[in-house]
Amino acid sequence: MHTAITVSHQGTGEIFSSVLPVSLVRECNFASALGVILAPAFTPLQARAETSAFVSPNEMESGSLLMQTEQAGQYVEAPRLATDVDITVSGPTARARLTQAFENPTDGWVEALYVFPLPEDSAVHSLKLIIGNRVVVADIKGKQAARAIYEKARSEGKKTALVEQQRFNVFTNAVANIGPHEKVVVQIEYQQAVRLADNRFSLRVPLVVAPRYNPQDKAAIDQRAKLNGGWGQSAASTTQNTQAAPIDTALIGPDSARTNPVTLAIKLDAGFRVDGLKSLYHPVKIDRLNGDARQITLQGDAIADRDFVLEWSAAASNTPTVGLFRERVGKEDFVLAYVTPPVLAPARKTGREIVFVIDNSGSMGGTSMVQAKASLDYALSRLEPNDHFNVIRFDDTMTKFFPDSVAATGENVAAARSFVGQLEAAGGTEMLPPLHAALDDSHQSKGLRQIVFLTDGEVSNELELLDTIAARRGRSRIFMVGIGSAPNSYLVNRAAELGRGSFAHIGSAAEVDERMRALFDKLENPAVTDIRAAFTEKNVSLTPTLLPDLYRGEPLVIAARMGKATGELTVSGMVGDHPWTVTLPLDQASHAEGISKIWARRKIDDAEVAATLGEINQDAADARILRLALDHHLVTRLTSLIAVDVTPSRAANIPLTKADIPLHLPAGWDYRTLLGISATRDANAGQPTDSENADWSGVDSKAEEIAPTLPVPSLPLPQTATPATLLMLQGLLAVLIGALLFWFTRREKAGSHE
Repeated sequence: MHTAITVSHQGTGEIFSSVLPVSLVRECNFASALGVILAPAFTPLQARAETSAFVSPNEMESGSLLMQTEQAGQYVEAPRLATDVDITVSGPTARARLTQAFENPTDGWVEALYVFPLPEDSAVHSLKLIIGNRVVVADIKGKQAARAIYEKARSEGKKTALVEQQRFNVFTNAVANIGPHEKVVVQIEYQQAVRLADNRFSLRVPLVVAPRYNPQDKAAIDQRAKLNGGWGQSAASTTQNTQAAPIDTALIGPDSARTNPVTLAIKLDAGFRVDGLKSLYHPVKIDRLNGDARQITLQGDAIADRDFVLEWSAAASNTPTVGLFRERVGKEDFVLAYVTPPVLAPARKTGREIVFVIDNSGSMGGTSMVQAKASLDYALSRLEPNDHFNVIRFDDTMTKFFPDSVAATGENVAAARSFVGQLEAAGGTEMLPPLHAALDDSHQSKGLRQIVFLTDGEVSNELELLDTIAARRGRSRIFMVGIGSAPNSYLVNRAAELGRGSFAHIGSAAEVDERMRALFDKLENPAVTDIRAAFTEKNVSLTPTLLPDLYRGEPLVIAARMGKATGELTVSGMVGDHPWTVTLPLDQASHAEGISKIWARRKIDDAEVAATLGEINQDAADARILRLALDHHLVTRLTSLIAVDVTPSRAANIPLTKADIPLHLPAGWDYRTLLGISATRDANAGQPTDSENADWSGVDSKAEEIAPTLPVPSLPLPQTATPATLLMLQGLLAVLIGALLFWFTRREKAGSHE
């Protein structure tokens, strides 16, 4: 019979007790002694396996981009990222798969956060987390619920990925528990409709999120008095800001090595013979596939510092004026229709008032300012003597060149062109005051009034600007010109939509003449108004709910859901003074994938617009958005995609370090003009002292290039990282201790029999 004793062991903050037979004490003592002997060799491996991701510059042996931390002298090596974009265009829809491969270059465990753009009309519906040979498919959840699941999995050491919408065209991908030197792959899929304008089709793939200026809070102070006996105090009433908080991301300086490479391939099957196929800003290789299909591939890896734009048209004899496509999902049909109104001879020109607004803030520095000034100079040259006009320029201040709109005489136009030619980019982007000034309509006549707004749109208060347009647009029509290599397309497009105008993008100085001529064709020709769409099928849900006016070269694009696509779609309107009607037989619609997702995405946009216009309250809009997003598995401001690997990979006692992936500035931006700081600094230097007071959200000067960063050459296959050397030695040690215990037990038994 064994006598028992209690042995206490103090571990990670807790004391555990166990009962051992006294006959094993000698063996345990020997094992303890053996552990003491082996500890010097074992401890360094344990420490290496459980090290944090913090490093200092003098520890780096190869090129790396280091991020400052709150601990003095401590840095985190930025995770490496390679991105692959694979898109299939079938007729009117584009199906995209975005693959992001994260690599942890450190000896610690890392949580990576990547801020990335997507098209503002994209329907994001799928997320896969790939670890080695395992694939974890994400589920759609309410935003707060998805965040809670992510944080719980992160704390439990499980690999997890969370895709959230931060703004309408800005998303984040958070990936937790990436092991030392491990690679984890995330695949995101989305659908979008191809754009058709001026007889050309186009597809824009945004690749970089530009820093956004955070306007100063100049809200009116609303106070209410509380009186007692005639005297009292006034207190300010507070309103809750429901806009998303600015996203702080590190920037890569202009003298740093190029990182975060992008590969891109597009299979184009337009459904007709393609002509004029070209990439506007990237060199590509074009291969012919079966029939009229084409394969477009980037020549080499691209740097994520500008939007990719592909354009094509139909052969001259086959230019389509209508398009009709259908997708069957479950028991419902979804229809997507393109209808281009006829072009009539220009009407006799009548006088109009046109207000030009030009952004000359710091973000417009470099080539953007050149493009904007050239565009406005062209616009001023197109004015007619019977027009009236004014020019407003703004940064964090504002100037109206004339106190009020003046006649477009030769003298006035020349003075305005000289004023524009002297503008330089500097300061913040306070867009609201010039927008109010442009919308101030002192004449209140019934004539034509147009506003042309030239900007990159990189501000964080988009909703405030859109609310202002909805409330004060009056008779004005707003035409937006997005300037630069990566403009805020959401703001440009939605402002034009709410302003009942149109928009154009100018990404290089070579495009100024062509794009501004097309814009003025719209400005100078009557819009197609009073547009109506009617289906013979009952119980049809149509989007957009409010059909827009159309300008020359613009098609009406509508999506609809119905039980069965039978009968006809009739579109009617007024082209100038002429009634216009076109009828499309639904049974002739061609099949196309992704229309149901596009319809749901556009219905969500309808709810946002209805709330902006005050047609429904915010609670009703949120309810519609949440229902549509959950039913169609879409990421919105209220829903997120969450994937969790059920197998824990990081032990609870090993620290996890958060490391954001730094971003490039958009091509053509002037780093010094934007931030007012030196592009590169010594690793041991403190924060810059010459920074401007302008508040650029999304700008973080904590990125330090210690040595040229080694680019990721390709998308590597993920491998699950484990401290293999440590585990092998642990196993060998356990076997050795067991063998010794067995030998001593046998020896004791042999001695007791003697």
